[in-house]
Formats: sequence, structure tokens, C-alpha cells
Amino acid sequence: MTLMYRCPLCDEPLLDNDKSLQCKNRHQFDFAKEGYVNLLPVQNKNSKQPGDNLEMVQARRAFFATEHYAFLRDAIAERITITEPSSVIDLGCGEGFYTQAFAEQLPDETQVYGVDISKCAVKYAAKRYKNVNFSVASIKQAPFENHTADVLVSIFAPIFADELHRLCHENGAVIIVSPGPKHLFELKARIYDEVNLHEPVTCPEGFELKKQTHLDQCQSLPTSVIEHLIMMTPFAWKFKASHYQDLNQAPEHMVTLSFYISEFVPKKCN
Repeated sequence: MTLMYRCPLCDEPLLDNDKSLQCKNRHQFDFAKEGYVNLLPVQNKNSKQPGDNLEMVQARRAFFATEHYAFLRDAIAERITITEPSSVIDLGCGEGFYTQAFAEQLPDETQVYGVDISKCAVKYAAKRYKNVNFSVASIKQAPFENHTADVLVSIFAPIFADELHRLCHENGAVIIVSPGPKHLFELKARIYDEVNLHEPVTCPEGFELKKQTHLDQCQSLPTSVIEHLIMMTPFAWKFKASHYQDLNQAPEHMVTLSFYISEFVPKKCN
């Protein structure tokens, strides 16, 4: 199977050379023993270890193992499967929880890729899920050929419209998962005087909205599980020891889980 990777140094196609990828300019990238390839040049790193650290990755895996996000995972997989893609790229795949779910639902010949800037997350993903092509790279400069993705997936990841436009096939789709209006409202209310509700994601430039689904559940979560969930959020740093002490006054809490699944397609030229 020919992979869709391109060289992050010169943009030439990368060819599979047994245990490595190599372009015609002899830039070579070896596969790690776990099966992923590191396509993040040193000059593109903003820090020594960009992206999620080990503690955050372990918290995600522990939370996902509880299946509280299974309804979201299954809805995403269903949405992607309906499009019958031949190629899917998960931009900001993390430890692969969602990526492997839709890879399992697609035919074996479908090429599924997961890319994340966190080496730790990708290492975890590649070690467990062998049905996905994982790589360490920046989603702002994703190491893929132009217009080769039938479906691009972005789940709670930064959006770079120019890159989406470059990667997406003219008849392809972009599926963006973002927080719903009252996502984790009860947790935010513990640290903010006023909780702002989430708006639907803005349509990326060059695309138009095809379909949007709103998922909403209120679940009773064990306090120990909530602690893992907090570690996954952008506001984790706001939770102080006193907040955790308050949480631990009860064995479980009701928490709103709310999401938008938005599907965008490229605008057609008149």
C-alpha cells in the first residue's frame, strides 16, 4: 500500500522503504518499534516535548477506558462511515481512542491516518492500535500530499483553515467535533464566577456547513473518573487542591457531556 505522506523538509512524496520512509532527496524517517513515524522536524518544535505530556495521555486513556464518551465515539464513527471514504486523516489524534474506532468500522483497504504533535500520545496510540498509520507531526503543517483526504477529522483540536483546504479532496469533507453549549458546565461552575456557554464552531474559510449534530447527555461520574476528565481539559490548571477536596466530599457527581459534530464540505467554484 502506498502511503500518502510527504517529506516535512522538502514536500516531496515519501516512499515506504521497508522500515523507513524516504523522499527522492534522501531525507529519511525511520519507523519506531511501536509502528509510528516521526515527521516533526526539530525546527518546527515550540518546546522540547510539544503537545500532551505523559500524565495527560495517561489521564485520557484512563478516562476513555470508562466508556463515558462511547456515545460520542460511536456517533463520530457512524458519521465518517456514511461518507464511504478511501482515506481519512485524524488531525490531533491524541492516544488514538477515536481514530481506531472509525478505522474498525471502515473497510481494510481504507487508509486511516492519525497525526499528533505529542510523541508520547502517538507512541501510546501506535503501540495499541495497529489498524491506523500514526505519525508525530504538526497539524499546522501536516505531512500529507495535497487534496488526498476524503475525510479530515478534528476532535477538540486547533483549526487551521488553510491546511484543511490544502489537504481536503474537492469532493471530501471536514468533520469537526467541538464542545456543546453546556459541556462540563458543572465542573466549570466550581472554578468560574460566570460560565460562558459554547457556541458552534465557526465554518472554516473555503468551506460550507453540510450538517451539524448536537449530542447531549447528563451522566453520573465517579469522582475518581472526574479527576481524569479534568486533566483532559484546557481549564485543568485552574483546579486547585481546594477544588479537588470539594469534589471528594461525594463519591460521584452529575456532569453534562455536550458536543457538536459539524460536517463541512469545500465550496464549489462558480
